[in-house]
Amino acid sequence: MITIIKNVDVYSPDYLGPKDIVITGNLIEGLYDQVAIPNDFIEMNVVEGEGQIAVPGFIDSHVHILGGGGEGGFHTRTPEIQLTEIISSGITTIVGCLGTDGVCRSLHALFAKAMSLEEEGITTYLYSGSYDIPVKTITGDIKTDLLLIEKVIGIGEIALSDHRSSQPSYQDFAKIVADTRVGGILSGKAGIVNIHIGEGNRQLEYLQRLIDETEIPVNQMLPTHINRNKSLFNAGIAFSKCGGLIDLTTSIDNAFNEGTKISASAGLRQLLEKEVPIEQIQFSSDGQGSLPRFNEKKEFVGLGVGSVASLFAEVRKAVLDEKVSLENAIKTITSNVADHLKLKRKGRLSQGKEADIVVLKKDDLKIEQVFAKGQHVVKNGNPTMSGTFEKE
Repeated sequence: MITIIKNVDVYSPDYLGPKDIVITGNLIEGLYDQVAIPNDFIEMNVVEGEGQIAVPGFIDSHVHILGGGGEGGFHTRTPEIQLTEIISSGITTIVGCLGTDGVCRSLHALFAKAMSLEEEGITTYLYSGSYDIPVKTITGDIKTDLLLIEKVIGIGEIALSDHRSSQPSYQDFAKIVADTRVGGILSGKAGIVNIHIGEGNRQLEYLQRLIDETEIPVNQMLPTHINRNKSLFNAGIAFSKCGGLIDLTTSIDNAFNEGTKISASAGLRQLLEKEVPIEQIQFSSDGQGSLPRFNEKKEFVGLGVGSVASLFAEVRKAVLDEKVSLENAIKTITSNVADHLKLKRKGRLSQGKEADIVVLKKDDLKIEQVFAKGQHVVKNGNPTMSGTFEKE
């Protein structure tokens, strides 16, 4: 089947103007000023894009696809994510991870869930490991996981500066980043270390020491939850001045301290005002993860659940409310993430890239169409497919 999206304003994410996008199989065949469709030609799916905007499919690089949590006991374990939650949010590529619980939620189960979502129609990757150091891996070794397991693109989410972390030494942390870098080099992958930064006073201390004391490039580390409070946000700005990447979490309700948390949309505007290069900034949802609330004694007092829908919701707010340009805002969930994670066929609309495309209404930026690997998975705002065990 050939699909043509006609006369749609294309943000690749850079603005290209009105184009016809031609999809053959799972790839973008090309972007043209106008495609003339011959009479009595082969069957095609023609989607009218006038008055709409096409952007790359969204990449969510931090999702607890198995569910997360358990900080308040077994009954507070959050459920697994379902396919329609993902595609309805415009997400076509997802990176699964484990968090606090690396015991009852295993990497083998994470791999199986990633495979099941791939079979259902989207692209999936995963991080090996969890909060804990020493890192638990699938094969027993960080470099072996990266080299021999195609879906593994890094390690994470490792927890630092948090009362739930394993309280690792700096040397333990540095060794993990070093091993992950070498595994990435040998496998041709990003080999990135996704790092959960908590409320502790140490903040990004280990990351800064690694920059100062080793030869490892700063972009080997991806600290997340940088917008959980103003102090950490400022530390993130300083980290960015050394070339560091910054990941803003879009699911922050109930998770971060009321009055000090910063929304991803407002955070993006503030980072750009501080002249942080847009290419160093990305968003992730922490979807399906638990958003626990603790009191001053570190006692569990409540729980929320992260939502992948927040990923684009914050991009949309950045454009409509914070007056960030669409080109810059959309990069935080498309090309920037693809570059940081070395996903070479993702994150941009151009010839030869995988046909992951989201079509938005021009006036309010609501999602109208979603194509994942060339398949029309959301049509006129409604999913055209569902997960294997989802109720119709």
